[in-house]
Amino acid sequence: MLHPTKNENGEIEQVSGGDAAMHFLSVGWKVLFSIVPPAHMMGGWACFVVSLMMIGLIVIIVGSTATLLGCVLGIKDGLTAVTFVAIGTSLPDTFASKSAAQKERYADAAIGNITGSNCVNVFLGLGLPWMISTLYYYSNDSTNKFAADGTICNTPGVYHVPKGSLGTAVQMYLLCSVIGFVILIVRRVVVGGELGGSNCGRFTTALFFFVLWLVYVVVVGLSTYGMLGEAAPVTGCPE
Repeated sequence: MLHPTKNENGEIEQVSGGDAAMHFLSVGWKVLFSIVPPAHMMGGWACFVVSLMMIGLIVIIVGSTATLLGCVLGIKDGLTAVTFVAIGTSLPDTFASKSAAQKERYADAAIGNITGSNCVNVFLGLGLPWMISTLYYYSNDSTNKFAADGTICNTPGVYHVPKGSLGTAVQMYLLCSVIGFVILIVRRVVVGGELGGSNCGRFTTALFFFVLWLVYVVVVGLSTYGMLGEAAPVTGCPE
């Protein structure tokens, strides 16, 4: 809904032009998401589960569109993954952190959402599909692997997926993450909090984080195209 809101101090905040524009641009999605049950039903679990399903739907649509865009533009899969796909799948986290930073009293929710999201992506989003694919491969490969007397009939295969520019991407991610945490620690000492501060300080911090992302993309892109001595992965367009 588009209407004035009341902040923590009880003051009425009018609708801005940007809020109105975003409302009408996203009104179709809002109508679709109106099927999410209210938070008071079933102790909030119905809202939680259906909301996760809706977020998954958005991620599938945006991720698939980003992959097709990279294919049409002739960009290798490794670079597409860290640019279009990563941006598309991270947009829900971006808006969630923005909303938390504006509405919450502390910065825990905004920053914790980012770190927690990356943990889910690595440990669950990567680990669970890998485990399922490994079990599927082993179950098919183990058929008639052993004879009735226990002798080996065939040599079991190895489930192996070669990496492309993953090594460089992980190293750059760890380096940029450490630098990011150092910046947050410095802001806590100097400003008194991870978020907030003067306009100049906020703009400088945001610009520095943006430059970190650009450096990460450039280095991973060079690695993907084999310019840093690392083999470039094979690319292909989805059918």
